[in-house]
Amino acid sequence: MRDISGLPNLNLALIQTTLAWHDREANLEHFEPLLDQARGADLVILPEMFTTGFSMESEALSEPEAGPTSVWLLAQAKRIDAVVTGSVMMRAADGSHRNRLLWARPDGELLHYDKRHLFRMAGEHQHYTPGDRQVMFELNGWRVRPLICYDLRFPVWSRDAQDTDLLLYTANWPGARRLHWNRLLPARAIENLCYVAAVNRVGSDGKGFAYTGDSQVLDFQGESLLSAGEADGVFKATLGAADLQAYRTRFPAGLDADSFNIE
Repeated sequence: MRDISGLPNLNLALIQTTLAWHDREANLEHFEPLLDQARGADLVILPEMFTTGFSMESEALSEPEAGPTSVWLLAQAKRIDAVVTGSVMMRAADGSHRNRLLWARPDGELLHYDKRHLFRMAGEHQHYTPGDRQVMFELNGWRVRPLICYDLRFPVWSRDAQDTDLLLYTANWPGARRLHWNRLLPARAIENLCYVAAVNRVGSDGKGFAYTGDSQVLDFQGESLLSAGEADGVFKATLGAADLQAYRTRFPAGLDADSFNIE
């Protein structure tokens, strides 16, 4: 593993809030003052499908790749001088519909990750096409691995890259399964020897599902650095590279990890 002890701290802002059902304009307007509160962060994380709520109306609501939310995200990233990320319903260049995490940089670059594991219990697999590749973003020397909601239940998909410094999960995870969320997130941190940041929403959606938040940041031992509970707002945490490097040096379990390929 590379030595990251000299990297700067990484400042995070997690935005946990309610979402207006199927109303992009209302949601974007709602997020702008929250993004103002996130100033000073290097990375600002929004929930899954933050412009619509978790919806299967892909034909009606998916945006083109250069659509209004992509333009808005890049403008916000430049405005607050931070990477801003979250997932949206998107129509890819090949015409397929994707649950796509957008990674908007203040320099104008826009990257993405397409959700791999589609939540079949809600029929997501019938309305969207799964992603077929893992992605790693770099931010100030940190290696950040993005994942979306249901991906959390599949540890192999999180485990494959041994050099991840931060696993990032954006979600619409319902309150009925909050126990699973709160158990699986520390497990991902512990088994990958890395930080975890996870953003969920609160409130209820247009289908009547309730969301209890529990956005959080965990260290490499699964210990809580930040827990938002059920509150609506902006929550900040700072990650230390030197602390992560020191722990990996003392407890280099990654050196004994199995090698495998994902098909």
